[in-house]
This record gives sequence, structure tokens and C-alpha cells, in this order.
Amino acid sequence: MARSARTIAVLPGDGIGPEVIRAAVSLLEGVAEGSGEHFSLAELPFGGRAIDRCGAALPDETLAACRAADAVLLGAVGGPLWDPLPLAQRPESGLLALRKELDLYINVRPTRLWESLRDISALKASCAEKIDFEIVRELAGGIYFGEHRLETKNGTEQAMDVEQYTASEVERVARFAFQRAQGRRKHLTSVDKANVLATSVLWRRCVAELAGEFPGVAVLHMDVDNAAMQLVLAPQQFDVLVTSNLFGDILNDGAAGLVGSIGMIPSMSCGTGTPVFELIHGSAPGLAGKDSACPVGAILCVSMMLREAFGYREEALGIESAVGRVLARGYRTPDIARAGDSVVGCSRFAGLVRQELRESLKQMECYGWGV
Repeated sequence: MARSARTIAVLPGDGIGPEVIRAAVSLLEGVAEGSGEHFSLAELPFGGRAIDRCGAALPDETLAACRAADAVLLGAVGGPLWDPLPLAQRPESGLLALRKELDLYINVRPTRLWESLRDISALKASCAEKIDFEIVRELAGGIYFGEHRLETKNGTEQAMDVEQYTASEVERVARFAFQRAQGRRKHLTSVDKANVLATSVLWRRCVAELAGEFPGVAVLHMDVDNAAMQLVLAPQQFDVLVTSNLFGDILNDGAAGLVGSIGMIPSMSCGTGTPVFELIHGSAPGLAGKDSACPVGAILCVSMMLREAFGYREEALGIESAVGRVLARGYRTPDIARAGDSVVGCSRFAGLVRQELRESLKQMECYGWGV
């Protein structure tokens, strides 16, 4: 029996964004086709294309639709066409505005190395065996949202960026991370720089105090420089990492190198408003229109949306299993291909995953998984 319809605001964005989002939407259509679910999709302008059409990266119409939706599916934004604009008017400004307006203060990025892609990891096989962790990043505070100043004093140019956190900002993201760890392998690594930064002293103290509410979760405090090294030396030790806005931004993209491509990882931004499921890679304007971009991250954004926003665990598992089988059969987009692989384009890869999904949903129905 189908559940109530879910409304999804689709923001394709710029460059390769529309191509990979189109691939992701095709998997939503596959879920609807195979399970009887109904999704109401509203495609809206955002980013550079919105600037060209509406004069703003986040038009009022788009923001209103995002607020009213059950979830947002967001592509990549930006490109050289809009680089001459002032920073506050560029496509990327729409991302910060959307997060602020929806009160999104937590970002989650699961990092997983698929068994069939172990040979493209930058790590040797023994280290790449069990890469499966999440980075929980504080998204609405820290140095990105502090005071920024560039000025000249006494003939010398100088700049200042202020890092600032309150205890409540730390506690809300730490509590979320503890809850994620409870549902996984019950290990939390809190990343900071408490030997140098006052904000990190506060961060570490807040996490340590909160740990008493989660006695089943083991907690390790780690300096960010050590965490960066450990991601390379022994990533299998990590389960859930929680960290600040700046450190999370850096560690997230470093983690993407462990799985072979930044195009392989989905993300969720959440808080009190509509959750946003977004690509972590750029708009890659040089690839736009070539049907060669990797859609796996976008497809996994859909599975993450189904699980996290809607509670559709079986359908999410069906998509992830389908991706795994297509990769195991040797199909690759150019960015993750090696000699002997079957290289296909973005749309073809998505089509193969949809075929596999159809079989997954049939099997789930046969076994009475409630699809």
C-alpha cells in the first residue's frame, strides 16, 4: 500500500547539476513505479541560472517552495560565467542563504568505499577494506559566519576572520552525532584543535559533558591535524566523526579521495526546516552537456532522502544494492574507470541502476518487505 505523497523541491543548479539530478530523479521514478509510492516533484531555479532568469541565486519562489516541501534535492552551482560578480551575488551565495533560511545547522556525509572500487582508492588494499564512516559537520556557525574584514592600516593590508561558537551550537550538533553513533557502531570521534583554539576548548568540553547522556557510545577526542593523518593511515577506525564548520569542510573533501571520486558521496543538511540532500562536488562546467559526469553521489542523495527524510528504508536499500551490482558488473563513468571497465555515460549508468532497482523491488515484494 502506498504511503502519502511526498513533495520534493528539485534544484538542478548549474553545469553538470541538471544532468546528475536528472539521473537521480529517474531513480525516484523507479521507486514510484516499482512500489506504488508517489512523489510530487517541483523543479525550481537556483544558483547561476536563477541569477540569469530571476536576478538572484535564491529567488523568493524557490525559497517558498523549499519551505513547503518535505525535502529538497539540490545540484551543483557556480561557474566562470558568474565569477566576475561580487561574492555576495554569486551562485554560491544562494547555498548559504538557503541554509540560513531553512535553519540548517548540521551536515552529514557518509563515506563508503564500494567493494568493487577498492582498486581506485588512493590507499593500499589492506587500509581500504573497511571504509565506512560519517562526518557530522556543524554548518551554521564558526569562521564562515563570523566577522570578516579586509582593510589597510598604516599602509599595511591586513585581514581578519573570526571563529566563534556558543555552547548551545556545539551541543546540538554533538547530540545529533551521538545519536548517529548509537545507530551505527557506537564510536564517536570529536575533532577539534583544543591545544591552540579557544573555540575548540569549548567544543571539547561540551562534547565531553554530553557523553554522559550516551554511555553506550565510546568517545575519542582528536586534534584535527591528527584526524587528517589518521584518515589516510587507518580510516577503518572511524565510525562517526563530529567537527566544526571549517574542519568539517576540509576533512569531508579529503575523505572523498579515499573512495576514488568526489562524485561518489551524498550529503544531507538538516536542522529545524526542510532537509536538503545535496551534491558535494562542483558544477564542473567543462563537463556540462557531455553526459560523462558520475551520477552516483546524486543517486545516493535520493537513497539518503528516502531513508532519512521519509523513513523508506527498504527502498533506500534497494537503490544502494542496485548501485553496488552495477559497479560490480564493471560499469563505470570516466572518472572512476580503469582498464577493462565498461565505460558509460551519466544517463546510461543511471539507466542500468534503474534496471537493477526494478529487480530489487520485485524481490522485496516477494519477501514481504512492505514495499
